[in-house]
Parts: sequence; structure tokens; C-alpha cells
Amino acid sequence: MDHIKHYQIQSIPFLERSLIIEGPVPAETLSQFTLHPDLDAFRRPKEQHEALIEIAGLPEGRIIITRDEHTIVGYVTFHYADEQERWSQEHMTDLIELGAIEVADEYRSIGLGQRMIKTAFEDNQMEQYIVFTTEYYWHWDLKGSGLSVWDYRKMMERLMKIVDMEWYATDDPEICSHPANCLMVRMGRDVPLSSKEQFDHIRFQQRFMY
Repeated sequence: MDHIKHYQIQSIPFLERSLIIEGPVPAETLSQFTLHPDLDAFRRPKEQHEALIEIAGLPEGRIIITRDEHTIVGYVTFHYADEQERWSQEHMTDLIELGAIEVADEYRSIGLGQRMIKTAFEDNQMEQYIVFTTEYYWHWDLKGSGLSVWDYRKMMERLMKIVDMEWYATDDPEICSHPANCLMVRMGRDVPLSSKEQFDHIRFQQRFMY
């Protein structure tokens, strides 16, 4: 499969300067920036920066960033699912995971998450994919946000609906382990029926759930 990547860039005002939202950003460009020290939700910033560079170098990998001059203050990742997860079991080339979204504390509440996700879908470049995201409450910043688990869940749903992602049922044990966890999916316009059916087989692996 040819992974088409259309680079997009925009600037938005922030205090007395501008932030740059851009992507997909190639690995060599990412390596020239630094990661904001607050971006530590998944691993230490230095290790997360290395992970972003690695993802950007993958054929299917896409990294959308927000940067304040040369400091990355937010990012969204797109890539194939980890080999340990059920979503990779059938090796679908048109099944892409929205893997992580993170914004540094002082840059929140100005819509960066929405803008970065929308950037990824500009120019119809994701219409050939089934894009999914798995939302787990243990990854959410409940303490920093001051939100309840259910309010945070609603916030994440609103965020993903910006690009028409919808809640999908599944019998995946991790998602089913807590009622706030969820699977959200966007079926691209050009995804064939065969891929949609294959994805259904991945979503439901307990026969009684069909």
C-alpha cells in the first residue's frame, strides 16, 4: 500500500508569539527539535522524542506536532498497532491507530488537540484507512485536568468526533475492563467492504458477541 502524506502547516497566535502546527513531520526534521519537559504522559521526554522520530520514519507513520519555535509542545501519532495487540493480528495495511495525543500543560485549553487531529486528515489523505483509537482511563490526566473519569471520557469523545470518529463496540478485554474505556473509529471513504468486514472480525473474537 502507498502511504500518501500531504504536509500541512499553519500558525496560530499564542500570547505575544505564534505556534506552528504541522505534519506529517519527517524524522530528520523532528530530530532538530526538542520535546517540552511536560510531555511525559507515556515515557520520559527524551525517550518519547526518540519514539516520535522512530514512528515518523515508518512507511505508515505520521507525526503531527505543535511547536513553540524549536520546542515541541504537543503531538499526535499515527501508526500500525503494536504487534502484541489484537489490532495487528490480521496485518491489515489500511488499519491505522491514532496512538497518542499529548499537549504540554501551559498550552492546553486553546484547542491544539483538535487542530492537530484535523491537520492529519486534511487533503483527504486518510480516506483509504480505517483509523481507530483505544481510550483507556489510566492514560488520562484526571489529576491535572480536575475532571472526573466520565467527564474526561466525554471530552475525548468530543475531540475524536472532530474528524467524525465514532464509538464502536468490541469484546477486547482491556477495553471491556472498565466502562469508561472505549474504541473509536473512522471509516475512510475509500475503504473497501472486505477491510470493513476484516475489522469486524478483529473487534469481535468471542463468538457470542456477534
